[in-house]
Amino acid sequence: MPRITFLPMNQTVEVAAGTSVLEAAHEHGIQLEGACEGSLACSTCHVIVGASWYGRLDEAAEDEEDMLDRAFGVTPTSRLGCQLQVTEALDGLEVTIPEYSVNISVDKKKGGKG
Repeated sequence: MPRITFLPMNQTVEVAAGTSVLEAAHEHGIQLEGACEGSLACSTCHVIVGASWYGRLDEAAEDEEDMLDRAFGVTPTSRLGCQLQVTEALDGLEVTIPEYSVNISVDKKKGGKG
């Protein structure tokens, strides 16, 4: 099964091929917001893909690009977790949950690990 490493928490998880990054985070208790539940209607599952992995991904669809325009802290390797499907070819994928993701910011204010 393919593995994904979520940063900054440095947590590596195994997921079935075809699982989205957002689903993988939720399955393993990793705080990644998904306000629209993966329906491509928000940008709360914004992640930053490791530079060495970005070129291996399928290009973002126009709808995803439009939603990324609404995300905070977008970088050249930003994607929406709900749109990234994990495949065997992406085994070892690294994604960073931005510091100002809704859940991480809230968790820090409550004294959590975030």
